[in-house]
Amino acid sequence: MESIMSNWMRIPKDELKEKITMPTYIRLGILQAIEYKDIDAGKSNFESALRSEEPPESPLIVFINSRSGGRHGPELKERLQNLMSEEQVFDLSIVKPHEFVKYGLGCLEKFASLGDQCAKEIREKLRVVAAGGDGTVGWVLGCLGELHKQGREPVPPTSIIPLGTGNDLSRSFGWGGSLPFKWKSAVKRSLLRSTNGPLCRLDSWNLRILMPAGEELETPHALKPTEEFCLNQELEIAGELSEKVSCYAGVFYNYCSIGMDAQVAYGFHNLRNEKPFLAQGPIANKLIYSGYSCKQGWFLTPCIADPSLRGLNNILRMHIKTLNCSDWKQVPLPSSIRALVALNLQNYASGRNPWGNLKPDYMEKKGFVEAQVDDGLLEVFGLKQGWHASFVMGELIQAKHIAQASEIRFEFRGGQWRECFMQMDGEPWKQPMNMDYSSFVEIRRVPFQSVMIYGE
Repeated sequence: MESIMSNWMRIPKDELKEKITMPTYIRLGILQAIEYKDIDAGKSNFESALRSEEPPESPLIVFINSRSGGRHGPELKERLQNLMSEEQVFDLSIVKPHEFVKYGLGCLEKFASLGDQCAKEIREKLRVVAAGGDGTVGWVLGCLGELHKQGREPVPPTSIIPLGTGNDLSRSFGWGGSLPFKWKSAVKRSLLRSTNGPLCRLDSWNLRILMPAGEELETPHALKPTEEFCLNQELEIAGELSEKVSCYAGVFYNYCSIGMDAQVAYGFHNLRNEKPFLAQGPIANKLIYSGYSCKQGWFLTPCIADPSLRGLNNILRMHIKTLNCSDWKQVPLPSSIRALVALNLQNYASGRNPWGNLKPDYMEKKGFVEAQVDDGLLEVFGLKQGWHASFVMGELIQAKHIAQASEIRFEFRGGQWRECFMQMDGEPWKQPMNMDYSSFVEIRRVPFQSVMIYGE
């Protein structure tokens, strides 16, 4: 991140503050609207304001996950508050992004509707900084995406200050993989770049689960219960569909995976929740993660030794649609595959590129196109076992290329398997499986794209 920002001109602290800080009456109005969950709660600030106030050149607000980044989280929050107004820095443990969207932006839009030109210009120019890991960034993008559905455009573009372990979204958009040693000066340059960086687009993907009712599912933050939906009738079901079902839905920006890698992530997350003192930063997290990879038997146990370690083809049936084709086709899974990943970015597992940079002849033979973050396609690849995954992550070899898909449907069949593990954007869960009935996962692209600020 430091090298990325070093080429950008230095700016005095006072000049930056003036450039990004909103007038007091607007800051307080937004804060009160959020506090009282009422867009009219800040109206007294509007009525007492001086109409001569000018809007800032490049208004910013920051969402920070102060629990990310080990000891850097609280220090970074203080640094950001020092560089701009305290009211424009929202700690996610106190103010949630959807609260800002509903009440904070609602208050700003209310001021604008009452003829406040300053509020109108701030709403049009506003940009957002997400300080945290991939989960934090996805959370912020998801809440901002609600503005599309509500017709409340423009949607503020988003930049990133990386505080997580993998930071793959941050890497993909030129914001680096971690905070540098001299992070205090780098943060100031990040805010400056957030005001003038070019804009680009990012696909996101809806994931929906339909499963037999009565099974317990401990959902991660990104997955919520939803109304029952109908499966696509174009595809035959290999198993049986339960009469009573439960449905869940969520959105991912980087990847969704099934199998052993998600099982490792699940164990890591449970340990971190039970003993948070062990996970005090990215390095500690990666060491624990490596330990879990060995503990789960991914390295030392052959696929055929135990039903719980056999290939995913024993439980999984996969259909896809490809680019510019409305027909479904079944994709056979190699028997050696123990982890299956549907990837949206060119960064995975802390900046690795398991899909690889494919040669034109190979892509033509396979019917692939060059992978992009806004091409409406997911790259689907497989990992065989720990050694294969290690070589892939070391970028010594490429993962097993399965498909490029614009839409995916998985059908899970239980048999001897009582459960499997899934994750999306680093949030894992244990997916129960039924011996009598199939469960289904459908993945479709969200119709609108997120707007990102490019940092490099």
